[in-house]
Amino acid sequence: MSELKVFDEGDASRAQVDTRDFETIRRELGAVGIRFERWEARQPLKPGASQAEILEAYQDSVERLKKERGFKTADVLSMAPDHPDKAALRNKFLNEHTHSEDEVRFFVEGQGLFTIHKAGRVFNVLCEKGDLIGVPDGTPHWFDMGPQPRFTAIRLFTNTEGWVAHHTGSDIASRFPRFE
Repeated sequence: MSELKVFDEGDASRAQVDTRDFETIRRELGAVGIRFERWEARQPLKPGASQAEILEAYQDSVERLKKERGFKTADVLSMAPDHPDKAALRNKFLNEHTHSEDEVRFFVEGQGLFTIHKAGRVFNVLCEKGDLIGVPDGTPHWFDMGPQPRFTAIRLFTNTEGWVAHHTGSDIASRFPRFE
């Protein structure tokens, strides 16, 4: 189940908000410009579905976002606990960074922890199967897939180069809870 914990940026010891209620999560994130939706597949996916099968199952939702937000490409990223580069890939996303485009991820399966640093607060968002999160361009954030990653996510891009991060140089990500 999805979860949101909101902290003051100076105090990682106590969450000001701690909820698993979808509408509360959507409302709290929406108040600071973060998109949070729940999607369903048009058709069931079999285990080990290909990128093409996954994109086809969510075609209506993907096309809606492409038209609405000007996304040019969509792909699928899958991570499993036996991935040989899992530690390096996890570390790649763990430091606070921004993008010059919205970062939009839809979790087809599994889970991961998106953390957004905005308005003097830190929003830990545990995204799970069915969740879509949209972090606006220029918003400081980081992502933790955990030490034993297991997820498949659709990624949408306006930049055809794909994922390009601009690190802030802040150590704030090291002071807040990780995804274990």
